[in-house]
Amino acid sequence: MSADYRDPTDLTDEPWVLLQSLLPERTWHPGGPGRPPCDARRIVNGILDVNKTGCQWRLVPKACGHWNTIDGYCKRWRRDGVWARVMETLRQWERRGLGRKPEPSAGSIDSQRIKTATQNEAIGLDGHKKITGRKRHILVDTLGLIMAVVVTDAGTDDRLGLVE
Repeated sequence: MSADYRDPTDLTDEPWVLLQSLLPERTWHPGGPGRPPCDARRIVNGILDVNKTGCQWRLVPKACGHWNTIDGYCKRWRRDGVWARVMETLRQWERRGLGRKPEPSAGSIDSQRIKTATQNEAIGLDGHKKITGRKRHILVDTLGLIMAVVVTDAGTDDRLGLVE
């Protein structure tokens, strides 16, 4: 793989500059404080590759770095609320760019049941639809921009899904 290789899911310069300002200032190696910081752009490109292609962490392109490092950053940033802040900020920027207030005045909720075969996660039975599995609840603003996503067992009532 050459140094100028670009994966189709890699961020171009313009979106990277915006996203970089929202990430933690120092990107430390998840292996501990004695390790040198990693290149945040490579880490983000690896995370985006997994999200876009649905591949396993171990199959992330080598150009992004070691899969375990990328997975560690993704988990740490989720735990620390980095992704939630990034999504909130991007949604507000998009609303402002369209001449709207940064915070929406209304939203819409929907849910979808998914049959699953996962053994280690909580699954439930939706008595109405007779589906065993999970349910995803999504809240969007009036522009259709995602405000919240919650995954529950299929037996969770639609009205209570986003409360969790």
